[in-house]
Amino acid sequence: MFRKILIANRGEIALRIMRTCRRLGVKTVAVYSEPDATSKHVFYADEAYSIGPGEPSQSYLNIPKIIEIARKSGAESVHPGYGFLAENPSLARAVEEAGIVFVGPRAKVLSRIASKLEAKKRVSENGVLAIPGSTKELESVEEAEREVQRIGYPVLLKAAYGGGGRGMRVIRKPSELRRMMEIASTEAKSGFGRSGLYVEKYLESPRHIEVQVLCGPHGKNVHLGERECSMQRRYQKILEETPSPVVTPKERKRLCRLALKAASTLGYENAGTVEFVRSKTGEYYYMELNKRIQVEHLITELVTRVDIVEQQLRISNGEGLDLSQNEIVPAGWAFNCRINAEDPEKSFAPSPGRVTKYQAPSPQWVRVDTALYDGCYVPEFYDSLIAKLASYGSNRMEAIQWMRFALEEMVVEGVKTTIPVHKTIMDHPSFVKGKYHTQLLEEILLSWKPTSEVSLEETAAAYLIATRAPPEGLAEQNGRRSATGWTKSLKSSEGISKGPLYIEGL
Repeated sequence: MFRKILIANRGEIALRIMRTCRRLGVKTVAVYSEPDATSKHVFYADEAYSIGPGEPSQSYLNIPKIIEIARKSGAESVHPGYGFLAENPSLARAVEEAGIVFVGPRAKVLSRIASKLEAKKRVSENGVLAIPGSTKELESVEEAEREVQRIGYPVLLKAAYGGGGRGMRVIRKPSELRRMMEIASTEAKSGFGRSGLYVEKYLESPRHIEVQVLCGPHGKNVHLGERECSMQRRYQKILEETPSPVVTPKERKRLCRLALKAASTLGYENAGTVEFVRSKTGEYYYMELNKRIQVEHLITELVTRVDIVEQQLRISNGEGLDLSQNEIVPAGWAFNCRINAEDPEKSFAPSPGRVTKYQAPSPQWVRVDTALYDGCYVPEFYDSLIAKLASYGSNRMEAIQWMRFALEEMVVEGVKTTIPVHKTIMDHPSFVKGKYHTQLLEEILLSWKPTSEVSLEETAAAYLIATRAPPEGLAEQNGRRSATGWTKSLKSSEGISKGPLYIEGL
């Protein structure tokens, strides 16, 4: 294993990576911008170095500075986390040229599949169904018009070299095309450094479902099951769950097989996520392969007991993938709520500032990944994600109940957060029934008002429901094992990484 690793990121994801490193006995190096000087990840690391001013271009996106600090600190590897430079071939190449190991796909792999459009073309040629769309980057409005005429309205305009909702626009009529192309191109250039766009058929009310994969050397690839990511606002995920309530055991087998086929076709390596959309009629279409660890990776860890960061490190260190598919036995259900520093009552405007009080939820079966503490500062320069709040249950309803209770207990004062929106989602009938799609949250928000205060009696009642003991021999739900079956499988499955879950309150 590596002796020392530099984490080229900040906040909660840097802290999460450091925790696995500490468990494995690996020294960690933090980098921080001026506004992040008092960030929790700085204090948690074994070493910390200033990387520049608050603007990302002068700090966390500054490749020469990252390499300089890596060399100065004696780091043997660099983990990019997610966001910033995580999928940028230039960082991977600079790290490799410096004689350091990049934790993730090698530069040549990242370069080969940097274009989502090219990757989509390759997997579709190998039998993985993709959404109908353009086969090359759009060079003009006129070319876009021809493509749209061929595909038919509505269409979705997308950035060719990035994700996360940036550079994406729905176009329903010809008069919108030119203006939306200008907006999307500008967003793509700002977010990913390249303005290339392509267009594909827009599916009404689809579901967004992804499969976590781990790809080792010599084509040894495994999957860790699927995640449902359909609760979105403006193409940004706000909540995820695993498994998906709509995927049947038969569909799951086929979907995961397609994900592994796509990863193999692209020659992918390390941890990655193959994303699909599911149409109203149940057809699955390949969207893209995310070439990094995902924000929502923690819920997959909860149901599989596989530490994905540890597997990233072991694959990059040359140890290979020490998991076989039949060793991975997902059990139970998990949810992830993305807690953002945004004001839902003001169109989700960013809410930077000083956190005057932070109280983590204390129930069992709740995991919190965050860098928050009383008095910490949320800078205005970066993504608004400040915490990932996850719950686990032996079945879906139990996981929902734990999340409801955790959301009531979690306190973040001094900045506005999306906690009230998550409370609303957790009580919405369509969500509770598992009958939702990528446009449902937008519909909910049209008439949304903050959830009223919950009385102590109601909170106590929720606690009693959530903490009841699961019955022995609980039947499988949607092809998943009960908590009892999970415990048995863990005892009998050697070789599975059973890393710490960082569950606060246990």
